[in-house]
Amino acid sequence: MDTIPASPRTPPAPFIVTAELPEDVFAWSNGLRAEHFPPERNWLKAHVTLFHSFAPSLRDELPRFLARMAGEFAPPRAQLNGLMDLGQGTALAIRSPQMLAVRSAIAEHFWDMLTRQDQGGKQLHITIQNKVDRKAATALQQQLAPRLSPRDFAFTGLGLHIYRNPHWEAAGVWKFRGKHSA
Repeated sequence: MDTIPASPRTPPAPFIVTAELPEDVFAWSNGLRAEHFPPERNWLKAHVTLFHSFAPSLRDELPRFLARMAGEFAPPRAQLNGLMDLGQGTALAIRSPQMLAVRSAIAEHFWDMLTRQDQGGKQLHITIQNKVDRKAATALQQQLAPRLSPRDFAFTGLGLHIYRNPHWEAAGVWKFRGKHSA
């Protein structure tokens, strides 16, 4: 898919870009999310957000650029390396200089189009609990911390989603298949 077709029935909506997880890491983290995320707000599957909001006007350019990035780079190596305290939630912390380098290349290309949130630094993570009281977040972190050990994996691709408040509509996935390490 090189472009996202415009739909005359739905208003333009922003795009979200994700780093795609391998199936085993996705299944495990999605299970944790299903178990610990407040069910009334758990509309999404486990994911790693790279960019929160690209303008709808990038409907043609963004998919082409993501395809180019995925074609150029080998799957970025990563490590799940503990928990991230979100204040009112909990996430699985991810260390991946290679994925951050791919993200930086995308950010540089679209710099003038990035929101302030997306211009800032990025700590990669998978949210498994959010918008709970502080006590519940702390309790989950204390419960999970002793059971977690570092886990190596490689991201499999770049995903594109259309934000349909509050849901996400899948718009494309491009698998990493290049030979260059980021």
